[in-house]
Amino acid sequence: MSPDAPQSLLELSHALGGERLRMAILGEGNTSLRLDADTFIVKASGSNLASLRPTDLTTCRFDRLLPLLDAAAATDAEIDNILFAARVHEVDKKPSIEALFHAYLLTLPGVACVGHVHAIAVNQILCSPRARDYAERRACPDEIVMCGLESVFVPYAEPGLGLAQSIRREVQAFVQRTGREPKVILLQNHGIIAVGPSPKAVLGALLMAEKAAEIFVGAAALGGPVFLTAAQCERIAGRPDELYRQKMLGL
Repeated sequence: MSPDAPQSLLELSHALGGERLRMAILGEGNTSLRLDADTFIVKASGSNLASLRPTDLTTCRFDRLLPLLDAAAATDAEIDNILFAARVHEVDKKPSIEALFHAYLLTLPGVACVGHVHAIAVNQILCSPRARDYAERRACPDEIVMCGLESVFVPYAEPGLGLAQSIRREVQAFVQRTGREPKVILLQNHGIIAVGPSPKAVLGALLMAEKAAEIFVGAAALGGPVFLTAAQCERIAGRPDELYRQKMLGL
């Protein structure tokens, strides 16, 4: 583990929770970072992204959380017990209930960081009948570069075990259908998740997704959006200069 890892997660959290971006307020949103093959750090339950401190980060074991995703059902009390038992250090606070989906997403190829927020423009769309359009189609080249050719769309599920299981199911279906790993996951009537190799990549995907959402909402008010064709999207995704730019941006 790099000694800078917790600090990099704190910096990402402060940016996402800050007033400038308006992506999360109060206790909204959560972030995580894989430390090694066995452990990761995640925002503690009830903490605030904008003011997150080192003591608000909880170190968890993957092997204590991942088996729960295969459970047919679990009571709130059972889930709480598992969350407490997943802590590496007993003095750590209880991890966020959404540590369940963080644990799963941090096992995906190339993923070392996860950020989840309730961004305003994104949620305007996710709370509308146009949510799948926003997930599956693209209007601008930079959205393709930063967020992928399309995003995973997860129908509404109650936060907790049900949501984590729904995310796993939809991500697996997405990978099987597209042959690609996702960068962005959209939760209907809830919010957005970005995954990537670093906090920098996660922040970039979330910023671009929110910008694309603002464009989408504005274009919808004018009778649109006018989307790029599938061929145009594939061309952008495969251009050598764009692939080089992704590498330079740490994506």
